[in-house]
Amino acid sequence: MIKYAITIIALLFLIESKSQKLSQVNIKGNGTLDVFIISLDENVQLYLTKDGNLSKWGYDRFMGIQENFGGQLDPYVGRVEYYTQNDDAALQGKVKYIGRIMLTYYTSFENETLKGKIKTIGSISFDYFLNYEDAAFKGNIKKIGQQNIAWYSSFDNEGYRGKLKTLGSTFFAYYSFFEDKAFRGKIKNIGGNSFVYFSSFENFSGSLKNGSMVNATNSIKYFVLNY
Repeated sequence: MIKYAITIIALLFLIESKSQKLSQVNIKGNGTLDVFIISLDENVQLYLTKDGNLSKWGYDRFMGIQENFGGQLDPYVGRVEYYTQNDDAALQGKVKYIGRIMLTYYTSFENETLKGKIKTIGSISFDYFLNYEDAAFKGNIKKIGQQNIAWYSSFDNEGYRGKLKTLGSTFFAYYSFFEDKAFRGKIKNIGGNSFVYFSSFENFSGSLKNGSMVNATNSIKYFVLNY
């Protein structure tokens, strides 16, 4: 009987841990990161900036039907709780529960760089580069769960500087500052998926010529946006 109970508890923990995950990364047309998207159960999506702030969240009615290119989210009608005035100053007003998933944040007693940033979303923990790190990525997310994140430094080519370099085992490359002005700085490769753009001498200058706006690499979806 005890063995069965342990098995059930283990299964429940596994289900819980898989109900939240890094599911998508949006990259702007100029190659800079737009958002990391964390998926919860009930089709809830959380949009996080590169420095670990929650920019928006809600119910994604397009989930499983079509791609949500516009990032349109509807209000979530389930349980929602917020941190109150009785909580630490860095937490007040921030969302605390979405359904059964709890969100925590670094408090005002933490390192100055961390205050108010997302600390955990359910079973996913977040780590950050601190203020003594390279200027191009200090304050940025360093780790999401088991996924390590690296950024191009201030010593790299201007077309790469401050942009996403690796996420887990996925590598990112960009067109350098010395390339055609129509696509310099734009994303060139995501984990083996290449992107080619119309040059400044062609119609649709700077628009995607070859490559898909949506790619799935290592279980994460990547959106290359037009703006």
